[in-house]
Amino acid sequence: MSPEASTAGRSCILTDEETAMLDGRRGPGTAMAMRMVVALAGVLDADRLIPVHNAHIDSCLYHGQAGLDFAQKLVVLGARVSVPTTLNVSSLDLMHPGLVRLPPEEAVPARALMDAYRALGARATWTCAPYQTLERPALGEDIAWAESNAIVFANSVLGARTERYGDFIDICAAITGRVPHAGLHLSERRVPTLELDCSELSPQLLGHEAGWAALGGVVGRIAGSRVPLLTGIDPALIDEDKLKAFGATAASSGGLALFHVAGSTPEARAARWKSAPERAFITPAMVREIRDELTTAGVADRLDTVALGTPHFSLSEFGKLGALVGDQPTFAKSCTVWISTSREVLGQAQEAGLAPLVEARGARIVVDTCTYVTPILGPEERSVMTPSGKWAWYAPMNLGVQVIFGTLEECVASAVAGKVVRHDWQWE
Repeated sequence: MSPEASTAGRSCILTDEETAMLDGRRGPGTAMAMRMVVALAGVLDADRLIPVHNAHIDSCLYHGQAGLDFAQKLVVLGARVSVPTTLNVSSLDLMHPGLVRLPPEEAVPARALMDAYRALGARATWTCAPYQTLERPALGEDIAWAESNAIVFANSVLGARTERYGDFIDICAAITGRVPHAGLHLSERRVPTLELDCSELSPQLLGHEAGWAALGGVVGRIAGSRVPLLTGIDPALIDEDKLKAFGATAASSGGLALFHVAGSTPEARAARWKSAPERAFITPAMVREIRDELTTAGVADRLDTVALGTPHFSLSEFGKLGALVGDQPTFAKSCTVWISTSREVLGQAQEAGLAPLVEARGARIVVDTCTYVTPILGPEERSVMTPSGKWAWYAPMNLGVQVIFGTLEECVASAVAGKVVRHDWQWE
């Protein structure tokens, strides 16, 4: 060990290998990345660095020249990732050229950014749901993930350990294979501090992903920086799609990076947590209030579009959609149904016959990116229905559209009818 790297806080003790990375003996690109990691350790007051098993990079979505310059600088300096690394959504759909309507002055650098991250050795997954790939981190593994919904899913549903890593520091962690020993990597920071009693919520309300997404909106606001423990929920009502929807909205409406569900999520099961020092109650009215808040369009207004797959549609969600459209006529010509998913899941859905089924009903599939982060919707698509709390949260700001938030069943019925259909019993 080497008593190296005095930072803004206490000294961060580096190993001999970490010192070699920092002083350039592992190449200038690795040294640049290590300077960033050590600087973050100072901000977080970490006493040392820890190795990570894998990384997920969010910096591959093009926001401007600075992000491209940073990635290309690392390439020029000869940096390479040292741990298995996946890539988040980009600004382009490379499987469906012409689908994204970015002007050339943005499309060209967006493609260059994707190429830079591949040159650094990252795998071209282009998905915001890396937990839906075949390589998932295990319980207790330290990882370095960016993208808010992926962070909360990894921490909560898989029981892996990651802080909220953002653009630039994500690729630096992937190159060095190190992160600060701080935050949610520490066991004591993962213990629930707030119990949220959900026993008043009905099975029908918790029976669909949109109900969980709205619940995530409630919890995101209440929890703040605390770690919530949800109690009073029948484990039989829970699946990964619902927890994905919950975490994505909770991370959008607040800063949630970790939650537990008593009797269900891995750390809650292992520790048998049933309560926390503080306690609050969640009511059905609170959940419906979030549904109505996320709905910015009048439900009697015309419906132009249905947006599915934020975070990226899973194979099981393709199955649920296939079951809903199986006996239905095609979607109304006046309503476009978009599904955002990953290449890997699309391949599985094609093999299972689910993608051809929904495409035959009129759905259009997007990969590598998502409909709320890049221009895909046409200018005539102004009124959009979605079961995604995250899509409903960001799309009005990103795209200037009006949103109706509803369940998947409501979305399918509405797409067939060409107008908004509500199933209020699902929200009781």
